[in-house]
Amino acid sequence: MDEAVGKLDGIVREGMDETGVPGVAVAVVYKDRVVHLTGFGTREAGRSAAVGPDTVFQLASLSKPLASTVVAGAVGDKVIDWDDPVVGHLPGFALKDRWVTEHVTVADLFAHRSGLPDHAGDLLEDLGYDRSYILGHLRHEPLTPFRVSYAYTNYGVTAAGEAVANAKDTTWEKLSEDTLYDLAGMNATSSRFADYARAGDKALTHVRGADGTWEARYVRDADAQSPAGGASSTARDMAAWLRLQLANGELGGERIIPAEPLERTHVPAIVSQPPPAPAGRTSFYGLGWNVGYDDLGRLRLSHSGAFALGANTNVTMLPGEQLGIVVLTNGQPVGLADAIALDFFDTAQHGRPTADWLDLVAKVYEQQEQEERSPTDYAEPPEDASAARADSAYTGTYASDYYGPLTVTATDGTLTMRLGPEPKTFRLTHYDGDTFSFETTGENATGPSGVTFRDVKDGKATRVTIEAFDENGLGTFTRE
Repeated sequence: MDEAVGKLDGIVREGMDETGVPGVAVAVVYKDRVVHLTGFGTREAGRSAAVGPDTVFQLASLSKPLASTVVAGAVGDKVIDWDDPVVGHLPGFALKDRWVTEHVTVADLFAHRSGLPDHAGDLLEDLGYDRSYILGHLRHEPLTPFRVSYAYTNYGVTAAGEAVANAKDTTWEKLSEDTLYDLAGMNATSSRFADYARAGDKALTHVRGADGTWEARYVRDADAQSPAGGASSTARDMAAWLRLQLANGELGGERIIPAEPLERTHVPAIVSQPPPAPAGRTSFYGLGWNVGYDDLGRLRLSHSGAFALGANTNVTMLPGEQLGIVVLTNGQPVGLADAIALDFFDTAQHGRPTADWLDLVAKVYEQQEQEERSPTDYAEPPEDASAARADSAYTGTYASDYYGPLTVTATDGTLTMRLGPEPKTFRLTHYDGDTFSFETTGENATGPSGVTFRDVKDGKATRVTIEAFDENGLGTFTRE
């Protein structure tokens, strides 16, 4: 441990030099002591304000194990049980299958085993819809088999969090404060974006440009999915939470979270990834945690957080060794946060990293990004592209039960589409025939995507399909 901690600063600086990520904060807990707590780099690229142990970072999906800790506290207070159906505490909640609606529990949603498709509801958030609208429209999402299929869903977790807060007759944000943050002395931690925004010592989110430079270009307000991705905290506060986790809910000799409901979060609830080879190891998901076992059979808990708009975080624990690390960064996911944790644990166990973790994790993120992009290069129309029809064939108002109204207008020969509650406006660029393209935006942006007008009758398209919104078959709008 002494050697691993001694090498940690070098690991961080080397990774920052290689990636260019502006700022990092790290905390290590061992045997109920904070043995390392420090910050590196700057809170904003190009400025001198340094990152320290009390710099506030957005946690992204590291919010999930934080949230399951909050729910464990509520379960311990007899407010609700992990196995209570959500529908009894969340008015208007429904999934596509009535039986699943009636039986899906808080634990099911925290384990991503409800049958909802991967990242269900996230695109509605990108369009500006609020938490209430998104949760109320999950009923349109197609379902896979209940409790036997795993798919990562921010709004499944959010629905469960809302149900728990309703059972306590409070908001999720207040429940988190009262149940965990205040009791654990995590005074800089919040589940409200406004608290992060007003913090004086905060790390801005950064993305990397085509030339490799980092820029604080976007602001990510994740209030709509607060239980799943909307928390913010500091390395110091997260060290307190690590101590609590590794001590089965105690902190400084005081019981903060009851042990039994907290231990439930650390147990495999579903297979998240089958073994990649006969000799490979199965990966599991618990309640807000990735659950696995190392080469010696020791329980290993972890979770990463990633905002494409500029944040990457990681927490990893070996409860049997009473060892944990949390890594917070203010750059889009390029593998740094995960690699620091992996290098640290390798060094603690083997004296050195056993692989080039930064390269390996970076390639995983790159592969995910490529898989999400359209297979069609809309920047290059085909040489034999057909001409578009008159603008009047496409203009008008279309409707979707899921996405709401879509309005297509023409101004000075340029088509635009508007959708969402604000609404958001997207310029349409002709590609081929009745197909156009637009530039996706937001946390789930995937580059240029297609918009195809269909079923033209009496010179008017009667339907339009937006490719980027159609992965689950919900991206077709019908003319009103």
